[in-house]
Amino acid sequence: METRIDFLRWLDTDVVLQILARLDDPADLIRASAVSPYWQKFVISYGLCKQLCKKTFPQLATIAHVIEPSHNPNNPSDDTSELATRQREHRAYASLFRALTKFPLSFCITDAVSASSTDNYPEESMINTLDHRDRIVIRTSYWSSKGQDDPEVPETLIYKLSADLCVITEINVAPFQALFQVGFPIYSSRFVRFRMGHPKSSSDIDRDFLESQEDANDKFVWTYTSQTFPMAQESREQSFKLPEPVLCIGGFLQIELLGRVQKQRADGKYYICVGHVQAIGRQLSPAFSLDISEPPNGISLEYNAEEFNRTLQEASEAGLGADVPPVLPTRDVVWENFQDFVDMIQLQQNVMEFAWINDEFEPDEFDPVAFIM
Repeated sequence: METRIDFLRWLDTDVVLQILARLDDPADLIRASAVSPYWQKFVISYGLCKQLCKKTFPQLATIAHVIEPSHNPNNPSDDTSELATRQREHRAYASLFRALTKFPLSFCITDAVSASSTDNYPEESMINTLDHRDRIVIRTSYWSSKGQDDPEVPETLIYKLSADLCVITEINVAPFQALFQVGFPIYSSRFVRFRMGHPKSSSDIDRDFLESQEDANDKFVWTYTSQTFPMAQESREQSFKLPEPVLCIGGFLQIELLGRVQKQRADGKYYICVGHVQAIGRQLSPAFSLDISEPPNGISLEYNAEEFNRTLQEASEAGLGADVPPVLPTRDVVWENFQDFVDMIQLQQNVMEFAWINDEFEPDEFDPVAFIM
């Protein structure tokens, strides 16, 4: 029989890591880990899938733990051993990366949370800016700020997203044109900026900030802030594409409207008015969710493999989904290559042994089927 040599065994650990770190797709990392137990131990032990996710989506740096629902009483999800922790992270981050880049696009805003000011509540509430497809949208519905003498006074609108883990790719904002006023003025802002984050405390989220007319900006931790985009003083939906898709950890979006350009003739004050807002991206629940605890526990990523696989299966069987807005890519496009990814995961089941870097773990402690699924 021809003698074969695993070249990685002849290289220093740092060199092996440099080679495997060049792989930029979790499917490739899974293929590599299926080559041999020796390759597998590097992929898992050094958390290469986790590193790949964090490199592409830096917001994941806030994740402190990975949790899985336990379906096996002999392998509880709260096992904190080094082996169990790294296996959980490998499973979760390998699937998460695929979800972050391939889940179908949809409209992600569900609720209005807070406005820094509202001129006439509730007639000019920010609720009017939501896309309610189940009701007749009144053409003159809009949100209006209070008037200001200083055109530099900013305004903020806070929205709740459809999941506490969403990947946002672009945000659309339509300034409002007052066709009922002389000259048909357009009350846009000069610039717009976006922030994403999570509540400081879960107890604050149950409050109705709109009804109390309270600015809730100080109730959130904003983990992402976009560049400043110029806004045109035009009555149309203006699309602001983020330079890179942004993972929102926590499920809340702030739209910051900077600078005022239009005075109202009636009182000579500057206003900002918005007719419509949309956020387009990928929602990751129920396969992935967050458990945001007070320090020191921090934020935990909850990964449900059964929901992940079920979602893949449903998408594969459904093809074009009726719930996908027509302006967005269809399911048969965004789900392509998912079966290849599932096939690569199945390859892990062919691994008959596992050689852990730390000698305290014996090969018979590793179940390749339970490990990957």
